[in-house]
Amino acid sequence: MAKGAKPRGRIAAENRKARFNYEIIETFEAGLVLTGTEVKSLRQGKANIAESYATEENGEIWLINSHIPEYLQANRFNHEPRRHRKLLLNAREVRKLIGAVQREGMSLVPLKIYFNDRGIAKLELALARGKKQHDKRETEMKRDWDRQKARLLRDRG
Repeated sequence: MAKGAKPRGRIAAENRKARFNYEIIETFEAGLVLTGTEVKSLRQGKANIAESYATEENGEIWLINSHIPEYLQANRFNHEPRRHRKLLLNAREVRKLIGAVQREGMSLVPLKIYFNDRGIAKLELALARGKKQHDKRETEMKRDWDRQKARLLRDRG
């Protein structure tokens, strides 16, 4: 996904604190290897990726600690809610992500899981650098000032 491009489909899960805790360098669109019950559960919109992250294992990128609850209508063929899920990226993107994580100490942070126009589940993955405490305070002050400025301009006109 190009930098700054927005996913057009329905959002199934979102990591809202990621942009506060991390400085986003670049975003990627990755496919997810899911079972049928995981897709049905995602469509209900009850997934949680707030505490999840992506890591490299054996030259592949995996999503760790994401929670997709069991699909209640499925009987015995249900999935494990916190299993590791493989991410589908092309080889050049995988090499780029692995290099950035190993050499530059960056993190792979999932931003959102959504369904694209064709109804396929996708993950927006960010290559990010952790913010320091003073950077977080600065971000919060800027957000407050922008909100205050908007309020002043609205009241004026």
